[in-house]
Amino acid sequence: MARGKLRIYLGAAPGVGKTYALLSEAHRRAERGTDCVVAFVEHHDRPRTEVMLHGLEEIPRKRLRYRDAFFGEMDVDAVLRRAPAVALVDELAHTNVPGSRNAKRWQDVEELLAAGIDVISTVNIQHLESLGDVVESITGVRQRETVPDEVVRRADQIELVDMSPEALRRRMAHGNIYQPDKVDAALSNYFRPGNLTALRELALLWVADRVDEYLTAYRSEHRVSKIWGSRERIVVGLTGGPEGRTLIRRAARLAEKGAGGEVLAVYIARSDGLTSASPKELAVQRTLVEDLGGTFHHVIGDDIPAALLDFARGVNATQIVLGSSRRKAWQYVFGPGVGATVARDSGPDLDVHIVTHEEVAKGRGLPVARGARLGRARIIWGWAVGLVGPAVLAVLLNTVDLGLANDMLLFLSVTVAAALLGGLLPALASAAFGSLLLNYFYTPPLHRLTIADPKNIVAIAIFFGVGMSVASVVDLAARRTHQAARLRAESEILSFLAGNVLRGETSLEELLERVRETFAMESAALLERAGDVEPWTCAGRAGFGRPLERPEDADVDMPVGDHMALALTGRVLPAEDRRVLAAFAAQAAVALDRRRLQEEADQARALAEGNRIRTALLAAVSHDLRTPLAGIKAAVSSLRSDDVAWSEEDRAELLEGIEEGADRLDHLVGNLLDMSRLQTGTVTPLIREIDVDEVAPMALVGVPEDSVELEVPETLPMVAVDPGLLERCMANLVENAVKYSPRGRRVLVTASGIADRVEVRVVDRGPGVPDEAKDRIFEPFQRYGDAPRGAGVGLGLAVARGFAEAMGGTLNAEDTPGGGLTMVLSLRAAGSRPEALDTGRDLVEPERQTTL
Repeated sequence: MARGKLRIYLGAAPGVGKTYALLSEAHRRAERGTDCVVAFVEHHDRPRTEVMLHGLEEIPRKRLRYRDAFFGEMDVDAVLRRAPAVALVDELAHTNVPGSRNAKRWQDVEELLAAGIDVISTVNIQHLESLGDVVESITGVRQRETVPDEVVRRADQIELVDMSPEALRRRMAHGNIYQPDKVDAALSNYFRPGNLTALRELALLWVADRVDEYLTAYRSEHRVSKIWGSRERIVVGLTGGPEGRTLIRRAARLAEKGAGGEVLAVYIARSDGLTSASPKELAVQRTLVEDLGGTFHHVIGDDIPAALLDFARGVNATQIVLGSSRRKAWQYVFGPGVGATVARDSGPDLDVHIVTHEEVAKGRGLPVARGARLGRARIIWGWAVGLVGPAVLAVLLNTVDLGLANDMLLFLSVTVAAALLGGLLPALASAAFGSLLLNYFYTPPLHRLTIADPKNIVAIAIFFGVGMSVASVVDLAARRTHQAARLRAESEILSFLAGNVLRGETSLEELLERVRETFAMESAALLERAGDVEPWTCAGRAGFGRPLERPEDADVDMPVGDHMALALTGRVLPAEDRRVLAAFAAQAAVALDRRRLQEEADQARALAEGNRIRTALLAAVSHDLRTPLAGIKAAVSSLRSDDVAWSEEDRAELLEGIEEGADRLDHLVGNLLDMSRLQTGTVTPLIREIDVDEVAPMALVGVPEDSVELEVPETLPMVAVDPGLLERCMANLVENAVKYSPRGRRVLVTASGIADRVEVRVVDRGPGVPDEAKDRIFEPFQRYGDAPRGAGVGLGLAVARGFAEAMGGTLNAEDTPGGGLTMVLSLRAAGSRPEALDTGRDLVEPERQTTL
């Protein structure tokens, strides 16, 4: 059974009109024929609210005894037995009387929703569990009855019932909320203007966050990449350097200047995981941005400016805050830098702020985990200092006499410098070379490689030992740093792979491309064979270079089982990289298996769909096609009969029946042929640019006159479609709408331009379709409700959606405000990119009030 829909009227305080709005909605639905009952509504002796209960069916309350008194609560069992389409349940946060079926009313509502009953309820902002402390600090009153935020957030619709504090206090003063003896106390305490203003702000902000969630989901579902500046959203680009704190505070000040401003700090890391900022500094900045009310994001991307702009556009940001470059002047020869590139490519929708800070032009100074332990440049400098430094120092010391002890300390400093720069070998060379120079120039006898004083032998030995120890420590530290960097990179890569396994993401080709990029190879391929003597075949490949025919031809190969191998070309990998490569190989095999299982599932689904369609086609042919044929045959036989003298009116009526049957046959056969073309994939649209107002009138030829109202502006942009397919698509939609519209109510066909799309809407005032059936009506051989067998074989909407998708458009069904169904045909405007076309249905239903 499908779960029921929950609609909540949210207010800032008692008396704003939530219950009145709930009952108004119930009357509106009842007038449309919806089965609505009052499960529990409390009117609190308010005359206008009590009047709204008239005309609605009420479920008797369940009487419960508690502490020598009787209380009325909602009878959940009675509502379930009654099984209405919609149940009205007031005061969602109410605590039930002890002995009730559930402790809280929202738990009763969950039972109704689970039974497939739609529920309309009410709640005040102060009853949300997360806002209890905030409300207490504002009003001084602790709310005892609360409802978990998640219960309200899961509602399908949340409608804000808003009223200014002044208007609410006037209602209170007029006695429309509380009894006259309670008015003065309420106005002086809870209903003070400051309290009501603060509660109203809480309600507006909470609903605004909910609206933002819907907007994000809508942009994601419809693939909208253009920035909509609905609120100030500021993205801070972090490098992991100390200037990040300054940027975060600057962005927070910018956000405070705009209503509803939001700060999103983002750090972009290399996808190979081999470069990273200081984890400690990033943790500090994460804490800072969260303390300031923002959010922290970690994004993987090799092209930092492109990744930053993609993130900003993805979150619908309006501003980007970056720090002035920490690069030194000579480093600009390698490129303009991230800030300049982002400012150049941001476009007119994004403002880029470059903020100065104390670290400007001081160099990046970030830790870099390189593939080598110290890096080639450092090793060269280490050897230069280790060999040239002692010689230069010996020349300088020959000009002054500082004593043997000081001479040894100076040579030791050169050895330490060589160790810090180049590691073990340059330091050993420096120590050995320095020992020889000390012996030759500064220990008696001078200028000879002998030592007369045994104490000097001990001193030189200590000097050489200290030099070796320092070099060993520096080399060990460099090796440990390299290992830590590699392990962190490996952990990030393995974490990525584990996440993909759990989520079932990443295709085989994408995974092979990541393998190639991670190990800087020319190409990566997954090879397999059926048996030990069978030839190898390529199951997937990424990169460039020569194609591989067997693993032995690759520079690196990693076996996966007995008959599969991951092969890479470009360079020979060190042994330490093969552990991560083995994880990639195993994941590639999983991705290949998943792809094949998906293909098999698709084939099975296609076969099942074909069988279902064939079965339905036989059923359609057996009845829907035979009926008009039988009518035609009967009319023709009657006309040919010599036993009856037909009048002109009778003959005309029989001929009209023949014509109607033939038209019906032509329409049914046409839809069957169109459906067969769609099923076999032989529909090839001829896309060209055309105006909608040229096609729309031709689509109305087959419907009765005055049954359709056409409103297509001439100023609409042209659309890129196949005119013939568009005409058939619109004709089927209009015919379906006319078929289900009440007599005397015309179908409305409108068109409007939205961003890079044109939407054609076919609006009827018929019985409508429930949300759970909106997708099903587009399946072949589906007829909704009690449509008679003669209404067709149920292919019109299926053909219309197939033609729409063949042209790169979409077709979805929405509720018509006030009752009925609206078909929304979304087409790509001429000149727009195909991938920019919106997909999916709208998430927001239009309403008279602020409705989500």
